[in-house]
Amino acid sequence: MTNPLSPLIGSWIQFPQPAHAEILANAGFDWLAVDLEHSVISLAEAEDLIRIIELCKVVPLVRVSSNNPSQISRVMDAGSHGVIVPMVNTIEDARKAVDSVFYPPMGRRGVGLARAQGYGAKFEEYKGWLPDNGIVIVQIESVEGVENLKDILSVEGIHGFIIGPYDLSASLGVSGQLDHPLLLEKLQQISEIASEFPQIKKGIHKISIDPQPVLDAANQGYELIAYSTDMLFMGESARQGMEMIQASVGKTNTNH
Repeated sequence: MTNPLSPLIGSWIQFPQPAHAEILANAGFDWLAVDLEHSVISLAEAEDLIRIIELCKVVPLVRVSSNNPSQISRVMDAGSHGVIVPMVNTIEDARKAVDSVFYPPMGRRGVGLARAQGYGAKFEEYKGWLPDNGIVIVQIESVEGVENLKDILSVEGIHGFIIGPYDLSASLGVSGQLDHPLLLEKLQQISEIASEFPQIKKGIHKISIDPQPVLDAANQGYELIAYSTDMLFMGESARQGMEMIQASVGKTNTNH
């Protein structure tokens, strides 16, 4: 039986190839996010990836490149169930993200007819679906974002947040030092604030392909966990395997 308190675990898709999305979607993830912030994926490619993820009955999300209303509207029209918005630092940023996802009166998104609306045939159905099913997840990646977190989470329409540990560590002046006391202190501060908003899912990105950090995060009460990326799953698994093989046969890898 599934634990009703188990976290929602997803990952980032950074390669535009549809097969990558299909492979990950069939791996057991709850959600997958097409990453437009740190990839070369185009909008047309993103639509194909969204389609595949959805057909595999996994929740398709898009991490947009910025808090841009036009881009958010376009990926929602392409069929994404929601967006992950980077560098949300203020209550104004949070409101802008919500406005971009939802139609009036809840938001300010313009009405268009594309894949999400059944190419025009299912607009009324989509309009009824969106208020209860559209997803807005903000990324908390700076000291400013932590300082304003209570205001950010108070915005109606925000469903969750994901901590970006690398960017947050950089904002603290300890870039990449994920065990640094300054970062751990901020993570504790975030958890204390999040406890005041039980309806908001508390999330974090665990970069390693090692599943143990994901299990640790779940035990720490994180409910929305991003587990590595397609790029790292492929590259790290191949490197680890080859390092073991090369060590056994006495061969040195000269490619790095």
